Amino acid sequence: MSSKLFVGNLEFSTTKEQLDTLFSEAGTIVDLFLPSDRATGKPRGFAFVEFSSEQEAQAAIQRFDGYELNGRSLRVNAAEARAPRPPQFGGFQPSSSGFGPDRGPFGGGGGGKSKGSRRNLRAKKRSL
Repeated sequence: MSSKLFVGNLEFSTTKEQLDTLFSEAGTIVDLFLPSDRATGKPRGFAFVEFSSEQEAQAAIQRFDGYELNGRSLRVNAAEARAPRPPQFGGFQPSSSGFGPDRGPFGGGGGGKSKGSRRNLRAKKRSL
C-alpha cells in the first residue's frame, strides 16, 4: 500500500486548511493537493493527502472513510497510480493522421505544387 490517499466527495467550499487540520489528526502530512479546474479555478471536489508512513495512511482510511465533513460523507482510500497518457501533438504517432514529412499539416501531398523555398521558385520563374 502507498502512503498517498485519495479523498473524494468533498464539498466544493472545502479548503486546504480544513483538510490539513482534519487529516493531521491521523499522522504527519507530507503533501496535500487540492486540485482546481483549469478554466474556472474552482475546486474539483477531491484531494490527495500523502502521509509520512503507510501505517498513518491506513489509520486515516479507517478513521475518515465515511466521515462527514461540511455535510458530505468523505470517501477515503489509497490513491492509484495514474495511467500514462498517450502523446498529444509533437510526439511520434504512426498513423495516417495527415501529418508527416510528405504531407504537411493540411494533408495533400503527392501532386500539385512543388516543394521549395519562395526564392527558389521565383528564380525558376525568372529563368523561363
